[in-house]
Amino acid sequence: MRIPTAIKLRKASKTLELEYGSEQRYVLTAEFLRVHSPSAEVQGHGNPILQTGKINVALEGIEPAGQYALKLIFSDGHDSGLYTWDYLHHLAVDHQQLWADYLNALATAGKSRDPDISPVKMML
Repeated sequence: MRIPTAIKLRKASKTLELEYGSEQRYVLTAEFLRVHSPSAEVQGHGNPILQTGKINVALEGIEPAGQYALKLIFSDGHDSGLYTWDYLHHLAVDHQQLWADYLNALATAGKSRDPDISPVKMML
């Protein structure tokens, strides 16, 4: 289990900063964390549900969940995912591939990161 040595919520930049010792520092956006929430609402009980229109979401707060996870509170009201230390480390280390996969899934589905862009507008 990889537990961060420092966790910083940066509300202005809508990011969560994770440090693992003095050599490893990762910055994850609220949007990235929101669309990769481990909650049943997002993970769909093994059948993930593509999250769309989350480009403007912000992190409102973080709370410890025992000794094993963080509860992230988002500006869209989502707060049901518990981000375990291992899951956070996975998101940090595999960020680039996970983000590319998400963007590809959006494109394949004809959806957008922007809540104000409907599929019809995208096609015009």
